[in-house]
Amino acid sequence: MTADSAPLWRRQSERGSLALMWVLTRIALLFGRGAARALLPVICVYFIVFSGPARRASRGYLSRVLARRARFVDIYRHYLCFATTILDRVFWLSGRLDDYALELEGIDCVESAMRAGNGCLLFGAHFGSFELTRVLARAVPDMPIDVLMHPHNARKVGAAIRAVDDAADRNVIVLGERDTMLRVRDALCAGHGVGLLADRSMLATDLCTLDFLGERATFARGPFKLAAALPVPVILFYSVWLGGRRYRVHFAPMAIDREHGRVDIDAAVAAYARWLEHACREAPYNWFNFYDFWATADA
Repeated sequence: MTADSAPLWRRQSERGSLALMWVLTRIALLFGRGAARALLPVICVYFIVFSGPARRASRGYLSRVLARRARFVDIYRHYLCFATTILDRVFWLSGRLDDYALELEGIDCVESAMRAGNGCLLFGAHFGSFELTRVLARAVPDMPIDVLMHPHNARKVGAAIRAVDDAADRNVIVLGERDTMLRVRDALCAGHGVGLLADRSMLATDLCTLDFLGERATFARGPFKLAAALPVPVILFYSVWLGGRRYRVHFAPMAIDREHGRVDIDAAVAAYARWLEHACREAPYNWFNFYDFWATADA
């Protein structure tokens, strides 16, 4: 892949220190969530000050979703929400899920798809904690979920997570590999759910441009071409932080019109964008795209 064909999010380098993440993980496991969370304000302010592109992207997104110019406190809340979900992964992966209050909405539609034995596609976004959905799948009997993801822009976070749970990558299907689609097919045939965060594109091509939070933005057609090609249910999901140790995990079936064997891909992308826009307006600090999401449409 050339630099020109890579989308902006893949060209933006990952911020953060692996050593810092490791230390924070050790503090969390040794002294508890309160001790580790006491460090987050300092860490967040540091990254707000020294990560200019991400800070500007946060301000741009928040100004759109809040319908006013985002202030420093808004950007801080955005960073703190992100940092909290990363910290909480440590406890979920170390088996402490019972310490959290989880609101489950619509999980019956996932269980119904699993009982049918044909698997399902789970489309989410970089909204809230994808990791909570994966951990929840381990805790719920008969709900195996494999994850389609591109791990290369989060190596440092991934390394810190693997230090807690060396099986964290067990059910990961890496995007862009030669056998990716074969592994997706095999997972669905085994009755698994296959999860994908559909708000980013692997390539800066094959995009659909539409209104999102009041301005033109681009979304990838690829996930919805996949949905059109596979005769399995599509379920939308997110897991958002509500403060403290509270999270809401939401699932909802997505209507994919396969009448006459043809799917209107752009209509499916637009429906997904409307769902994500509604979610962002409900929980604005939970969308974690720290790059200029609208840049492609502007170009």
